[in-house]
Amino acid sequence: MSQQDRNITFAYWVPNVSGGLVVSNIEQRTDWSYDYNVRLAQTAEQNGFDYALTQIRFTAGYNAENQHESVSFSHGILAKTERLKVIAAILPGPWKPALAAKQLATIDHLTNGRIAINVVSGWFRGEFDAIGEEWPEHDQRYARSEEFICSLKGVWTQDNYSFDGKYYQFKDYTLSPKPLQKPHIEIFQGGSSRAARDMASRVSDWYFTNGNTPEELKKQIEDIREKAKANDHQVKIGVNAFIIARDTEKEAQAVLQEIIDKANTEAVHAFGDATREAGAATAEGEGNWAKSTFADLVQYNDGFRTNLIGTPLQIAERIVELKNVGVDLILSGFLHFIEEVEYFGEKVLPLVRELEAQQQRVPAKSA
Repeated sequence: MSQQDRNITFAYWVPNVSGGLVVSNIEQRTDWSYDYNVRLAQTAEQNGFDYALTQIRFTAGYNAENQHESVSFSHGILAKTERLKVIAAILPGPWKPALAAKQLATIDHLTNGRIAINVVSGWFRGEFDAIGEEWPEHDQRYARSEEFICSLKGVWTQDNYSFDGKYYQFKDYTLSPKPLQKPHIEIFQGGSSRAARDMASRVSDWYFTNGNTPEELKKQIEDIREKAKANDHQVKIGVNAFIIARDTEKEAQAVLQEIIDKANTEAVHAFGDATREAGAATAEGEGNWAKSTFADLVQYNDGFRTNLIGTPLQIAERIVELKNVGVDLILSGFLHFIEEVEYFGEKVLPLVRELEAQQQRVPAKSA
């Protein structure tokens, strides 16, 4: 099945950390508690969302003063839902592949194959220093993550698995039971550096990129898929987007402006300083947030830049445009999660599906 024939899928950021998805003092009817997140997850799966992504934080900062641990929180959400797949963020370093492989295989059995993982290589040195974890230089963090992913895949798919890497070693190890998902539990990763994209083109099932314009995303996607093809590998693409859907474009733009006007300036600047330090460590001297303005940084992963801000029809048309440049999944953030997920499911998603159906009918008519 070609990408055009497949419907684009939707994920949402799980607010398992405080402060919501914007570094702003604007009022948010979003809560980081378990009860709120259960209601949100149930709402999301009833409104067309296929995935939810939990966040991993070990230390406070940038408006996220409180954080629930990602894997256990993911399992808690899975226990209260029926269809939703939850992507647990995992950080090589604190997690070792042997423990992660066994922990996730167990959750996979307990949830009938609905767990996935997002391997986060790490960009904030202060967090690693605070918990006493090694901080390899930038490209080596991705090399470690690649070994981590290769180890997981090996443990999940092979008996008597052996691996002799720089960071991880296995000798005749057999995991039993193995995950229900075949060939293995889905593996996501993010990052926009050369090292991140090259890693995705070799080992990851999914690649998350920061928000951006369709033109810039197309360049990234073509680069990754060309390299993946050379590696006899396939990788799907997810893009971050902060969605502000309102009945009128004026209303949506007013919400965006209020978020930026009420930004937590100190926290945004601190976040910007940390991202610039991380970017300077890349081989190309820039990272995920190299071209981000102050306004972009008010939403952690450049979600405003994807421009899913406006009326339901405007947003639906832009989503289909993203699909047309190769995006497979929209990773969504919202200001007031539960009510806005409901609005999205009622007003935006049907328009997306209608536009997709129109596109899919065109080749049939031509034939």
